[in-house]
Amino acid sequence: MFLLFGLRSKDHPMGARVMTCEVCGWKAPQHLLRRTTRFTLFFIPLFPVKPAAHYVVCGHCQAFRKADPRLVAA
Repeated sequence: MFLLFGLRSKDHPMGARVMTCEVCGWKAPQHLLRRTTRFTLFFIPLFPVKPAAHYVVCGHCQAFRKADPRLVAA
């Protein structure tokens, strides 16, 4: 018998704002993402294994960085 288990991370879009990118300096849409990581058993996500993390992705250079907590709360 095989037991298939593992972890799966999934990104959930939370919106976009036009801001200046910290990496490339362009004024472009910055997409806010929430990433959750869950334990899976036979490819079925069961429960979260760590708290959700928030990230910002630049629409111009595709830079991926942690979001400022003030940006998430607004």
